[in-house]
Amino acid sequence: MREKLASIGDDYWIEDGQGRRVFKVNGKEFRIRNTFILEDMSGNEVARIQERKLSVRDKVNVERAGATAATIRKALVGLRDRFAIEVRDGAEMKVHGNFVDHEYEIEREGQIIATVSKKWFRVRESYGIEIAQGEDVPLILTIAVAIDSMT
Repeated sequence: MREKLASIGDDYWIEDGQGRRVFKVNGKEFRIRNTFILEDMSGNEVARIQERKLSVRDKVNVERAGATAATIRKALVGLRDRFAIEVRDGAEMKVHGNFVDHEYEIEREGQIIATVSKKWFRVRESYGIEIAQGEDVPLILTIAVAIDSMT
């Protein structure tokens, strides 16, 4: 995934392990709240990532087919950033690590289901996301995009 350098109107590609473009993140310009659209290679919307303003703590919703699929919240515990993710059709996820440097893990029920790392890449503005077999790839990718927009 390519790291965003600014939050308004950024578009970038998500590539697979072979360097093929598989998803596009379309940042919508000039909105009151940050909005990103995850699109497949045909330009079809797979998910919408939308920041929710006026909440006590930072919150982003991931929408699929017009319904909220997940809600990502910045946790208020301790001095380190952590995120909690409520998933509509599944168990809650937790995210912990170093978000500024893109070194963190996503876990569900004590099992790591995805690892985000910049260490795997020499290109300055790239980082990788390793997703466990059988996981919902678009959902994990939208979580990474949402965390990127919140940090």
